[in-house]
Amino acid sequence: MSTSVNELYTLWCESATEDADLVTELRSIEGDDDAITERFYKELEFGTGGLRGVIGAGTARMNIYTVRRATQGLADYVKSSFAAPSVAISYDSRIKSDTFAKAAASVLAANGIKVHLYTELMPTPMLSFAVRALGCSAGIMVTASHNPAKYNGYKVYGADGCQITLEVAETVINCINRLDIFKDVKTCDFDQAVADGMISYIGQEVIEDYYKNVLAQGINTKLCPDSGLKIVYTPLNGTGNKPVREILSRIGISDVTIVKEQELPDGNFPTCPYPNPEIREALEYGLRLCDEVKPDLLLATDPDCDRVGIAVPNGKGGYELFSGNEVGAMLFAYICEQRTKLGTMPKNPIAVKTIVTTDLVKPIAEEYGVEIIDVLTGFKFIGEQIGLLEQKGEENRYILGFEESYGYLAGSYVRDKDAVVASMLIVEMAAYYRTQGITMLQARENLYNKYGVFKHQLESFTFEGAAGMHKMAELMQSLRTNAPKEIAGLPVLEFADYIKGTAVNLANGAERDLNLPKSDVITFFLPDHASVVVRPSGTEPKIKVYYTTTGKTMADANALSEKMQAEMHKLIAQ
Repeated sequence: MSTSVNELYTLWCESATEDADLVTELRSIEGDDDAITERFYKELEFGTGGLRGVIGAGTARMNIYTVRRATQGLADYVKSSFAAPSVAISYDSRIKSDTFAKAAASVLAANGIKVHLYTELMPTPMLSFAVRALGCSAGIMVTASHNPAKYNGYKVYGADGCQITLEVAETVINCINRLDIFKDVKTCDFDQAVADGMISYIGQEVIEDYYKNVLAQGINTKLCPDSGLKIVYTPLNGTGNKPVREILSRIGISDVTIVKEQELPDGNFPTCPYPNPEIREALEYGLRLCDEVKPDLLLATDPDCDRVGIAVPNGKGGYELFSGNEVGAMLFAYICEQRTKLGTMPKNPIAVKTIVTTDLVKPIAEEYGVEIIDVLTGFKFIGEQIGLLEQKGEENRYILGFEESYGYLAGSYVRDKDAVVASMLIVEMAAYYRTQGITMLQARENLYNKYGVFKHQLESFTFEGAAGMHKMAELMQSLRTNAPKEIAGLPVLEFADYIKGTAVNLANGAERDLNLPKSDVITFFLPDHASVVVRPSGTEPKIKVYYTTTGKTMADANALSEKMQAEMHKLIAQ
């Protein structure tokens, strides 16, 4: 173990005395070189959007000291960029989220920056909304989204309500890197800052304004009260419980049964180790309740309520989960069809999706004359496109933004994915189809029959700790330098490297520009819309692989997907 790690451990034992949990943890690892190294081998990285890490003691962990240091860096940036800076803060149900929110608020207040804080936990989209509604310079959302309970995080938003740009992130990182974690961070007493007016609580009028903006995205909400639609909903012990139920109530959906074990905020997530609506395990309690209640739809929102997953009756007595790609394509088709029918489709409409999100939407877009813009993975790039439209006074052209990882946004009132509006539109869509005598399962089949069968599969390979980071970097480099020429018997037509910003045609060597910001992503383009996309997660110690296959039937697409996965396992799971 290096001397520097030993010195850091000793320094923290002497200086990190404000949080009793950290004091206990530091004492418990005395003499354990491996445990000390894991906590001090690096500084918790402020990435392109903020912090995320395991909660605990040390420079590599999420704690009040790493949060304060990051906030001091943000404060230095905000003060140098805005004449009268202010910051909005929200937090989710995770362990210490409220503590971290107050720690951040105290640092900002000590730096003379006005803070607007929600009175209780609120979803990520409501933070994005508050930033713009209150005219703030920046925003902080304390969350680790759908990570396991041992994680927490901290996302930073710009004055436009989007997660900060790569350029701003770089500036904030430089500010943070200049700071000593114990000597250079200003803080003050939270209660005194409230009394002095430097920290104030966000009022109900902002929340009500948010609800009005969500409701304005409805298309056929008037059909909901008499649709007879029956819902089971789980907020997965997160922030969605109040806002999602409020919106469903306001559109007239009264038959809503809540999964009691997952109703109230609980950062331990006792019923689901991974509170992620993409994973069936997280929905098990909801699915059990569905067996009793027999609803038309199961809704599940993640802890910070920016993602939503669904399950529907499969016609055989059970329930089937829909993928984010399927829901996104269905919502897109529904919005296009209904807004066109009702005459509310804007002129030259635009939808925005990420590069790993289904191309099934492209034939739909062609039918309805919608321009599809592809952006890098991360909803902030979708929010950025809304901002560009707003600068031209054309934000009304935007009709939907969506990504395969269960994130959707209709309307330009926020700049991040919003599971509240997505839940409303999914429920409205289901209610509409129910009044037409069509189940959600049938609606999906109709979509595939009309536009083609697309199969999408996401696989994650986990690489924990310091060794894992090195392994991930080695694997990505290997895939770049030894790129396969074929996958599952299909030739690689084109190899795209988003760090270089180019795609190479393997048949003739021709290159084309990707016209996207540089990012650690590679794509293998195969015949018939098939592809494999590989990227390290920006928030978790994982390499993610996205498979797309097509076929005349879903069985054909599934078979090809399995072959592709088997081959990628040989390349990645070494």
